[in-house]
Amino acid sequence: MREETFDVMRLRGLTTLFSNPGSTEVPFLIDLPDDFDFILALHEGSVVGMATGYALATGRCGFALLHTTAGLGNAVGAIATARANRAPLVVMVGQQDRRHLALEPFLTGQLEGLAGNYPLEVLAPARAADVPSAVSRAALKAEQGSGPVLVIVPMGDWDEPADPHAAAASRRVVVAPPGLPAAAEEVAALLAGAANPAILAGAGNDTDAGWAALTALAEALQAPVWIEPFGARAGFPQTHPLYQGQLPADRVRVRAALEGHDVLLVAGTAAIRQYPYNEGPLVPVGTRMVVLTADPAEANRSPAELSLVGDPAVLAAGICELLRSRLVGRPQRPASPVSPEAAFRLERPQEGVALRAAHVFELLARYLPRDAVLVEEAPSSRPALQAMVPARAPLGFVSAAMGGLGFALPAAIGLKMGLPDRTVVAVVGDGSSLYSIQSLWTAAERGVPVVFIVLANGSYAVMDRLADKRGGKAPWPGFPQISVATLAEGLGVQARRVTDFSALEAELAVLAAPAAATGEPLLLEVTVAPEEVFAP
Repeated sequence: MREETFDVMRLRGLTTLFSNPGSTEVPFLIDLPDDFDFILALHEGSVVGMATGYALATGRCGFALLHTTAGLGNAVGAIATARANRAPLVVMVGQQDRRHLALEPFLTGQLEGLAGNYPLEVLAPARAADVPSAVSRAALKAEQGSGPVLVIVPMGDWDEPADPHAAAASRRVVVAPPGLPAAAEEVAALLAGAANPAILAGAGNDTDAGWAALTALAEALQAPVWIEPFGARAGFPQTHPLYQGQLPADRVRVRAALEGHDVLLVAGTAAIRQYPYNEGPLVPVGTRMVVLTADPAEANRSPAELSLVGDPAVLAAGICELLRSRLVGRPQRPASPVSPEAAFRLERPQEGVALRAAHVFELLARYLPRDAVLVEEAPSSRPALQAMVPARAPLGFVSAAMGGLGFALPAAIGLKMGLPDRTVVAVVGDGSSLYSIQSLWTAAERGVPVVFIVLANGSYAVMDRLADKRGGKAPWPGFPQISVATLAEGLGVQARRVTDFSALEAELAVLAAPAAATGEPLLLEVTVAPEEVFAP
């Protein structure tokens, strides 16, 4: 059964395996073929995080192998993140031998429902002969639905003989692309008749074609463009004159930002993701919303006048073409240019004055290559980072759409493995880094040259600010005694502590050199003062 499964995995491009295996996976892994690449991570959350980053980087299905209940249980949060980040993954989970499952032997897992509704599907083949087809169908489903699919395989199945007549998966599936829907005319007419349209770009538009199509549409309309709150990726070039920054994550500030805009076109996300609840309408009264998304679930939950389901790039390009004749001779109201970074920019600190996160971001914006991949997991500093470090190419910004911690370190490793020619930098808080610190061992062991920048404020800064808003006393302590650099060195990663601006500039200036894309992993632990305000 193993050889037939390996053949299917080759067919589907699943030859890079991220794993933290146990005894139920040994029969599958022993004598792994030489054309497969086995990548060990020291925690299952890191396994799935790396596979997620690799899938996002390559645009192909990733593969993660987990160990029964303990492994899948540890990985559930990362699987949820993969689903929210629309990363195609096959997640294979080992199970005890089916021949005595009824007796619930040691390591038997009640696996089917353990990850809840986060997988697109959970496949538990009824017999060993069905395993290769299940893996094939899982890969097809993951690619078509842009999410994780689980395959549960009892360990004894790998020793069972194959059945040449058991095939239950298509060798090749081609989904015919739909043409531009007739309703696109309605969207074009709505935008053409708008006095002051605006655009919200989401993670689903973060492709070369998506950036080009939405840029052309924004320029045709001279419409200001925001990116979605808490988005996993940037859906629009953030150095464009029409770019306005991130739309706020609460209704009061959303309404203030969109005041005077009679039509809002949302591309590549749902309308509109929020964080704290506030009373009142989601957008200003009278603002009409249209959504373009590839995800039917996003379309269905958006309180929009009209939602079109399809490739946002194709839809935006088609609507732009329909608009051209309607806009001929019509005066446009140009959007006012803004500088999102202005609100966060700080003077260079004097000698002895603590660095702030904004100082780090100022230097990153100066020295990061244009096509760098920036992976973010610094919750209290994210507003400043997104305002000050613009994404200048697709995948220029990557974050965890689910909001749980532990994504950035392993995802950056997977992204770098999938994009070896691009500089990859992970910016994480010191607290965030501890959720997947063991992933650094994989970066060291495999020589994956990611630059990890840890903003060390010695506290749960975002939690402290949330407690401040509630007007109460927080029960949790700080952790100034933790040294992430020391932990990194113990895991085999070169690490340095930085406490002043000049030293930080010298470290980050190296990122601009071509050699930054090669070499070994490096962790910079930068001592910063905690953020005083948290307003995403």
